[in-house]
Amino acid sequence: MTDDNERGNETPSLERREEQSGKLPGDRYVRIVRPAGGAFRRRGGVFVTTESAVTAEGPVGRALERVRRILFGKRLETEAEGSERLSKITGLAILGSDNISSSAYATEEAMRILALAGAGAIALTTPISFAIVAVLAIVILSQLQVIRAYPNGGGSYIVTSDNLGRAPGLVAAAALLIDYVLTVAVSTAGGVAAVTSFVPDLFPYRVAIGVFFIALLTLGNLRGIREAGLVFAGPTYVYVAAIGALIVYGLFRIATGTTPPPAVPPVPFPASGTEALGLFLILRAFASGSVGLTGSEAISNGVPSMKPPETRNAAITLLVMGSLFGTIFLGLTFLAQTIGVTPDRSEVETLNSLVTRSLVGTGPFYYLVQISTAIILALAANTGFTGFPRLASVLANDRFMPRQFAYRGERLAFSTGIIALALVSVIVLIAFDGSVTNLIPLYTIGVFLAFTLSQTGLVRRWRRLRPRGWRTTTGINLLGAVTTAVVLVITLVTKWEGGAYLVVIMLPLIVALLSGINKHYTAVQDALVVEDLSVEIPEPVPPVVIVPVSRLDRSALQAITFARSISKSVRAVHIATTDESAREFRKRWERWRGAPPLDVIESPYRSLVPPLLKYIDAIDRGDERPVTVVLAEFVPRHWWEFFLHSQTAFRLKASLLFRPNTVVIDVPYHFHEPK
Repeated sequence: MTDDNERGNETPSLERREEQSGKLPGDRYVRIVRPAGGAFRRRGGVFVTTESAVTAEGPVGRALERVRRILFGKRLETEAEGSERLSKITGLAILGSDNISSSAYATEEAMRILALAGAGAIALTTPISFAIVAVLAIVILSQLQVIRAYPNGGGSYIVTSDNLGRAPGLVAAAALLIDYVLTVAVSTAGGVAAVTSFVPDLFPYRVAIGVFFIALLTLGNLRGIREAGLVFAGPTYVYVAAIGALIVYGLFRIATGTTPPPAVPPVPFPASGTEALGLFLILRAFASGSVGLTGSEAISNGVPSMKPPETRNAAITLLVMGSLFGTIFLGLTFLAQTIGVTPDRSEVETLNSLVTRSLVGTGPFYYLVQISTAIILALAANTGFTGFPRLASVLANDRFMPRQFAYRGERLAFSTGIIALALVSVIVLIAFDGSVTNLIPLYTIGVFLAFTLSQTGLVRRWRRLRPRGWRTTTGINLLGAVTTAVVLVITLVTKWEGGAYLVVIMLPLIVALLSGINKHYTAVQDALVVEDLSVEIPEPVPPVVIVPVSRLDRSALQAITFARSISKSVRAVHIATTDESAREFRKRWERWRGAPPLDVIESPYRSLVPPLLKYIDAIDRGDERPVTVVLAEFVPRHWWEFFLHSQTAFRLKASLLFRPNTVVIDVPYHFHEPK
């Protein structure tokens, strides 16, 4: 056993070995003592934190812990990440819901533009829909190549940066960040529109309802990927089944010659139209309908979130997603045109609601279709919640976004990215009054720009590496790049006045912001890096220690005692507000045996912190040694008692935080009730 002096010289550790005597004479054994209790466990040569180390203590802490567990669930260890992977079923619900759900409003957005030219122009909706599905097929073929080339996650940012360089990669990243925000806003607005279609009285509150939906999605994603998938899978498949049954029933009615009359929208478009039908209007309708292509990149971006074999499961999920969207989109377009349904100019009732009401009336099946549509549209925003945090974490690891975005929360979710996306999406939703039509002009630009850049990058990759079958894959990606570039130009030109210019303005600003963050991190890295670890740690230079003292008490005594332990050059300073209090304090100080030198500063303007800062500046200018400020801080027993004290030490710490050549040491004195 070591005596007290020897133990005082030991280096503290989470484990201490004590040699003790056994029951029999001569028996000796080593007892391992862990002062931290169950907060750490030993594994190999490292200590591993247990859940008890991060669990709050005290009645208030335990109450908050129970609330946290109810809202977010049990904390997950890093090793549990494998169990958080997505199967094809849950992956389709989480990563494919955005693309599938856009079938609920893609037809309507194209038809709204054509309706401006009159009822006759609406007949062009079907050929436009076939053109959109053809583009989607090309995009999906191209995305399959992304999955093949980048099995660890082939987001447009990674693909573009790897093959075209840093600047194009940042443009792709900025475009995707904008698109993910708009995915949340548009999908939420679409879900609320489905609700107000059968409950029109809620229309004035659509923004508030949308904010509520985003809050629910945020909470669901903070609970983790697997739980979010279980929650979102049901509504996705209910929507697919309900819409599929509606299409089959509608085709049966048409085939048997019992086509129903169209439901009349609350505010129909004028039959004669208000604009002339021309190429520009047709291209505008195509650009609006192309909103159905959004979300098709989510699966190729999220390959690492799939269960093994990740590449195969992602490819199958992508093909199923495209097939479902194409079938539902073309089916609803055909039914709307054949029945003669036209969109509602006031946006109170959706086109899907009008089609459903025409076929089945307002019975239970109508409400099933509308409710499932509303839920999947709201949940389709989850594609943004899946893609944005993951992209932000990649950018953070590459030092283009704040490091907080790279950290996983207690449920292995990128919590900072989830919360940031929710806040920005709420702002966008409020700014555009929760209107799908108002948001659509901003939508799809980012995703088509990212498509074009990534497909161009893959063309260059295949030409450089020339793997087996590279000519075929190059042709597929070249076709994808050209197609998405054409759609991008059409979208920009036709939606410019509707708000597309805002995206064009935001893109370079976001790229500049990302570059600025990277420049900062690079400068910090260059300043902090230790290149030669073989050099011995230099001997410390004893600092000049300054101890601000407000009164002579136990906390001041403790601070000065500590200051003397780190340097012989210790000086106390006292700020007095009157000449009388200055004289009285100096008299008491001089009666204190062994007290360090004291400077008393009278502050007739009753200011405390500014004179202290000026004093520290003066000491620093007159001495080349580093300055250490030791602060005595009284800590009360209860949190609410903090408000009964001035917190001068806290204010001084905040003021000295950015001061160079200064070390601030806080010496807390914990209050104990006298017995």
